[in-house]
Amino acid sequence: MTHKRWADLSPAAQSGISILAISQLALAIAAWVDLARRPAEEVRGRKPLWAAAIVVNFVGPIAYFRWGRTGSSEVSGG
Repeated sequence: MTHKRWADLSPAAQSGISILAISQLALAIAAWVDLARRPAEEVRGRKPLWAAAIVVNFVGPIAYFRWGRTGSSEVSGG
């Protein structure tokens, strides 16, 4: 199996990969910020475990937002 280098990809493929990477990073950052600001009582399970799970591509942050939080606490920025 041959591996393509970044320069070998079409501009459309490069754009698609870049958009997916930026989306995944933004989702992970949003999950980590929410986890850091949310009281431990409003998190299902241990916060360090959720912090580690968020690293797992799209699955970790989505799982945290879906199953990791309890209640409807609004986390305000100021």
